[in-house]
Amino acid sequence: MRLPGALSPLVLAFLFMVVGGLPSIAPTKAAEMLQLNAATALKAGQNGHFIVKAEINGRDVRVMVDTGASAVALSYEDARDVGLRPGSLDYNVPVSTANGVVRAAGVNLDKVEIDGVRVSDVQGLVMPEGVMRGSLLGMSFLGKLKSFKVEDGVLYLKN
Repeated sequence: MRLPGALSPLVLAFLFMVVGGLPSIAPTKAAEMLQLNAATALKAGQNGHFIVKAEINGRDVRVMVDTGASAVALSYEDARDVGLRPGSLDYNVPVSTANGVVRAAGVNLDKVEIDGVRVSDVQGLVMPEGVMRGSLLGMSFLGKLKSFKVEDGVLYLKN
């Protein structure tokens, strides 16, 4: 039953929308929508290692994916190339390497991305100059993914 002079619910809803706008509807970038379900498959090289191009803080870096590494470990040179200024860092984190214990610098990487699979706020290490050739993409990146697995020589990353 409608009261005399009362507006219908449909008219009221329309008026609220015109006056106040649509609640909690914000434009979404297509890239953000795609990022929600990003996945990639990476084939191992002839030596069985996964050597890939990663984008770290907006710069391309060649890395080896290493599930045995606890963190993303950047060579001094790669750290310089991504803008981390390794000469000004504090090398106070003991790290066990194949050649013994060295002291690395702890850093925070804004963004690490491989083939569309992106992770923000990744803990990393910068190795002292001359200690390591190349960089490793370890568990501080992999552990933030929805899943990763190796099957028949292919590494699957899903975010």
